[in-house]
Amino acid sequence: MSASFRFDLISRQGKARAGIFHTPHGPIPTPIFAPVGTQASVKAVSPAQLAETGASLVLANTYHLYLRPGADLVAEMGGLHEFMRWPGPMLTDSGGFQVFSLSSMNKIDEDGVVFKSHIDGSLHRFTPEKSIEIQQQLGADIIMAFDECAPPHDRDYNQRAMGRTHAWAERCLKAKTRPDQALFGIVQGGVFADLREESARFITSLDFPGYAIGGLSVGESKQEMHAMLDLVPPLLPEDKPRYLMGVGSPEDLVNGILRGIDIFDCVLPTRLARHHAAMTLTGRLNLMNAAFSRDPRPIDPDCDCYTCREFSRAYLRHLISAKEILASTLLSIHNIRTLLRLVEACRQAILEGDFDRYAADFLRNYSKK
Repeated sequence: MSASFRFDLISRQGKARAGIFHTPHGPIPTPIFAPVGTQASVKAVSPAQLAETGASLVLANTYHLYLRPGADLVAEMGGLHEFMRWPGPMLTDSGGFQVFSLSSMNKIDEDGVVFKSHIDGSLHRFTPEKSIEIQQQLGADIIMAFDECAPPHDRDYNQRAMGRTHAWAERCLKAKTRPDQALFGIVQGGVFADLREESARFITSLDFPGYAIGGLSVGESKQEMHAMLDLVPPLLPEDKPRYLMGVGSPEDLVNGILRGIDIFDCVLPTRLARHHAAMTLTGRLNLMNAAFSRDPRPIDPDCDCYTCREFSRAYLRHLISAKEILASTLLSIHNIRTLLRLVEACRQAILEGDFDRYAADFLRNYSKK
């Protein structure tokens, strides 16, 4: 691992961990939730507002930025940090998930994948080397190996995709040249325990500075996801961060932390905000509900975000009813802060040796409705 990157494991309780991952753009306290800025922007939220929520890590999307505005342009503008004016740590995914999920046509071979742009239908090709080239131009602190995310229940497909993911991981390592970026490997294998174990053992043998678990929260049941999270983290090195990709509901964060996960990301808080839903640590509120039309309270009296300090549920419902853009901004600020408050509370409970009780209380009181 480069001298710029170091993971300090500070405390454990059971499988739950509290640590710090040091990067060139600052430390990331773990466990942590990363808001998603797909196109170099967290939707409806400015970088200054994002910083006020307490965010330390932000994710951007390789596939989308490659298509628009182009990695060459981002590099010309000084890289992602300068381009979007985010001073803290950043992570870019490899583009693999979007290539397989968004393209109306893709053709996979052992070398890479040809895909059709969802924007204009133009044809493009990603290989492991191309993904690393793009991510090096974008310049995030953490970059991801190019992998293939298969449907979770198709064993034959998962076995083939896992083999490609492993071969591509080796090629990504060879292609990477920037010492100021940490390349994470990705464990695949669907919901199949033997494949997950095989993948974890192979990917860890390559000695990446961090490890991700991909291919979950893509259609499997919660029980299946938990079974994979019971299996995989103990197979990963203790002294490296563990990243569960694309997971961000409050109950999933707590269940992931219980099983040894350090880093999470998801579009959920901003997506829910655009659909009038406010996240709280006991469940969601639909602010279109008429019951809130004369409610003078903040979304959550215990929340310290800008939205809850300044505005009532009644005002937020008015903004939503009037289709004002400010509604998305204020709800996004609140939802992101809610998830960050949750991981901060989990971290503090781990440091105090009280996380098992905290997690049990949280999961008992949280409503998924």
